[in-house]
Amino acid sequence: MNKAQIVGWAHAPFGKSEEPDTEALMASVVDPALTHAGVEPGEVDGIFVGVMNNGFSKQDFQAALVGMTDEALAHTPAMRLENACATGSAAIYTAMDFIESGRGSIALVVGAEKMTATPTAEVGDILLGASYRKEEADIDGGFTGLFARIAQNYFQRYGDRSEELAMIAAKNHANGTANPYAHMRKDFGFDFCNTVSEKNPYVAEPLRRTDCSLISDGAAALVLADAETAAALERAIAFRARSHANDILAMSRRDVTAFEGARRAWAGALEQAGLSLDDLSLVETHDCFTIAELIEYEAMGLARPGEGHRVVREGIARKDGKLPVNPSGGLKAKGHPIGATGVSMHVMAAMQLMGEAGDMQIQDAALAGVFNMGGAAVANYVSILERAK
Repeated sequence: MNKAQIVGWAHAPFGKSEEPDTEALMASVVDPALTHAGVEPGEVDGIFVGVMNNGFSKQDFQAALVGMTDEALAHTPAMRLENACATGSAAIYTAMDFIESGRGSIALVVGAEKMTATPTAEVGDILLGASYRKEEADIDGGFTGLFARIAQNYFQRYGDRSEELAMIAAKNHANGTANPYAHMRKDFGFDFCNTVSEKNPYVAEPLRRTDCSLISDGAAALVLADAETAAALERAIAFRARSHANDILAMSRRDVTAFEGARRAWAGALEQAGLSLDDLSLVETHDCFTIAELIEYEAMGLARPGEGHRVVREGIARKDGKLPVNPSGGLKAKGHPIGATGVSMHVMAAMQLMGEAGDMQIQDAALAGVFNMGGAAVANYVSILERAK
């Protein structure tokens, strides 16, 4: 099989964008991504768009908006994917399936979301679309409340780990200062993140503002090509492995302190790759909330259940640690424009492997893991990337 490889990318700044909508956000990354790949718009065989929407915009049919950016793309087959916060990875994996089935040689993947134009209360309700509304719609605090409940259950079982959550927040904010695309480029430090204050209140106890990712606008794009086509281009990042595993949507029907779907996705990817975590140079993981990153340490196998706190306490996940986690600043500092997130995470990993990550660069990065999840660890995607050229 002619495997799909990443051959180019582009990333818009995340934050409160002056771009009015997803059409403009996507337009800002399409041409730069194709230029970076050395691919002409007319060479693209398929377009795959990741936008959650679900009420952020009355304009839907988002896949068709990419064809508005360039006449050469107007007649290219395009489709839109949605899989909650893993929407971007769903678009990437579908584009890979398109290439690896032989239906095309080059695919363009674009992820975007425009969130900041929507009132905060409405944002919370829109995001609850990624929960099981029959049981979870009335949880105080909206989607933050869901993860607060996860944190409460985790603390009841394993002890209060608020300090470790603050350490994760401080780590990711420190890393984010080196990321030119990050929404929040400020090192808040542990003491601020660990203290409940007027500037850092509880959003949904025990989660403070610094434990929560940001409401952001943004877009990112990838160009994928089959290996034969990629061989003639300037750069190529291969998928050593990729794995997608789901878990039960309703939190009442599973142990929410154990991200079983994430564990299965990581185990499947590592087995497929013939690797262990010790072989990885870095991981970009889905820290929508700091409690998520803590439990993800356990799901990926960095720590046993209930011992994820050791990973951050011992400095394992620091940028200079044994396995740097979120050297980009993660969703915590970079921002979390839903449809763009999975694409962004793959861009960040690809930049590291090509040595194009600037001040974020992990020295001699050779293998990168990416974990992107939808909902409360319901849709789980793990990619293991390596440089092919």
